[in-house]
Formats: sequence, structure tokens, C-alpha cells
Amino acid sequence: MSTAVDQPRAVREEDALDLQRVDNFLRQHIAGLEGTPTLAQFPGGASNLTYLISYGERELVLRRPPPGAKAKSAHDMLREAQVMAALKPHYSYVPAILATCDDNSVIGHDFYVMERLRGSILRRDLPTELGLDVEGVRKLCQGFVDRLIELHRVDATSPELQHLGKGDGYIARQVAGWSDRWQKAATDDTDACTDVVAWLMAKQPLQDNASCVIHNDYRFDNVVLDPEHPLNIIGVLDWEMATIGDPLMDLGGSLAYWVQADDDATFQSFRRQPTHVAGMLTRREVIDYYGEHSGLHVENFDFYEAFGLFRLMVIIQQIYRRYVLGQTSNPQFAGFGQAARYMAGRCRRIIAGSSL
Repeated sequence: MSTAVDQPRAVREEDALDLQRVDNFLRQHIAGLEGTPTLAQFPGGASNLTYLISYGERELVLRRPPPGAKAKSAHDMLREAQVMAALKPHYSYVPAILATCDDNSVIGHDFYVMERLRGSILRRDLPTELGLDVEGVRKLCQGFVDRLIELHRVDATSPELQHLGKGDGYIARQVAGWSDRWQKAATDDTDACTDVVAWLMAKQPLQDNASCVIHNDYRFDNVVLDPEHPLNIIGVLDWEMATIGDPLMDLGGSLAYWVQADDDATFQSFRRQPTHVAGMLTRREVIDYYGEHSGLHVENFDFYEAFGLFRLMVIIQQIYRRYVLGQTSNPQFAGFGQAARYMAGRCRRIIAGSSL
């Protein structure tokens, strides 16, 4: 087994499951499970929790909300499983759904179980075991963008997919919705960003570029690579926020996390994926590559890039507000207010240089 294969760890005490109850449920819904199961937990993920359940060589992955999550909130496991099941026939990189559970007597939450895709997941740094040179990294990066383009080409009008979104007007709904969330996430030390919000409101496109399936959280740490042939992406994970929407909004959201080699030290400290290594495309190169291979016009991408940063700024500020109110005590969140202000500065730099 390649050492680059993403490995789980011991289950955190606060995230423990009743494995006996889970085992009883799984044996009723998945054929061929034999032996005594073992349980481990995958690291990472600030939202939903991901576990590995092993029956000898048979490996299953269970996804559930974090402790304290309310039903029908942003952690809708049954919707995520529905999206994945509907998309799987059209986009082969989606893991197969094996079972869903809405009986809270099992683990206290809705959950779903999917096949495990054994492979490498890129996080902060590029594993040396993958053996990629500069040209290999560039091909990996291009393949990453290709898989997003392929998703955006899925026929969203098919009966099983067309109900995943709300129809035309996606951009307008996103701008209004995230602006409202920004207002509600404010704390005493918040930069109000009235100028940023006003610019996004004024410069938003009058209509969507297209209406297609979008991932809404497409990053390197949500794709699985074949560890023996790392240029091959074998899976795309975390479909919680997938919907029908504008493809350039999806790309802009991805680029909010894209820290490149010449970015300042503060932005470098935010990096969660190895987009800084030699061979990786710059943000501008990603935009141009996407435009060339998708056929969509990307010349005036400033709005999408600024909105992607704004959306990430809101997410950071929402977490910081929870910290300020004492709803979470994680010390790493203490600096999130300052991080949100930094993201506002990045938005303003894009706005200042925009020709829109």
C-alpha cells in the first residue's frame, strides 16, 4: 500500500459512535458484511465528520453532522446523499452511496454510508511519495480544472438533477444571501465593508452565465488521487453545498482558497492546499485555462473572484462571532476576526484594480 494513501486515525472522544448500533443498521442494509467491524476517523473537515468502518478488507465511509448540529441545518446528510446518488450516473467521480439513515436512535443524527475511494488527498503540502516534478504538478493542476469543467458540462436538465436548484437568478440570490449573512455575523470589531457589499451589488452580472451542476467547495482536499498514478483523479468528495448554479461562481469560490507562490505571508498562512508549489497554475492561469477549455467568457472575472473572497470572509466571520459569543472555545478561532479584515483588504484590492 502506498504511504500516500489518505489514512484515518483513532476516533476523537467527542466524536465517538456506538459501533454496535451502526453495525446492526449496516447489516440490515448492505449485503455481504462479515466479521467484527473496526472504526476510525479521517482528520480534517471543519464541518461534517467522516469515519472509516472496516469489515476486514471491506471498507465503508460514514458521514454525519458534528455534535450539536440541528436537523435541516447546513449539515443535511440526506440531501448530500441524494445529490450524490442523482449525480453518480452522470459524473463517475462521485462515490457510490450504499445506505442512508434517518433514524436518530442509531447515532443521534441522520447519516449516510458510501464506498471508500482509497487514494491520496492533497492537504497543505504535496507528498514527496507522489514523485511529481514541475511538469507533473502542472498536469495535475490542469486535470483538477478539467474535472470541474466536466462537472459543469453535466446535463442539469435531466429529471433526477433539475430539482437540485432554484432556477435562474443564482448570482442575485447569492449576493443578497451572503450580504445578509455578513450583516448578521458582525461583531463590535468588524469592518462593516459597506463599500465591498455595495460594489458586489452594483457589479453583479444581470443574468447567470449558465445553469449547471456546481460543487460549491471544489478544492484539492476534496478530490482523491490514484496514489500509484497521481495525475488521475479518481473521486470528488464533499457534495454538501452542491446545487444548480452559475459555473463562474463555482470557479470564483475555488479561487478564494488558491494561495500562490508570490502571495504575501498572511495569505500564505491561510493555505490549506499545495497551490504554491512549482508547476501549479496561478489564479490568473486557472481562470484563462478554464475559459479556454470551457468556452465561457472569463475576461471580466473580477466580480467572481471578489465574491469568492467575500463569501469566504463571511464564513470566517461567522466562526469568529461564535467564538466571541462563547459558543466555541477553540483558541484557533481567536484570530478569525483579524483574518476576516484581511480578506476584506483582498476584496478591495481586486475592486481597486477592476475595470468593471
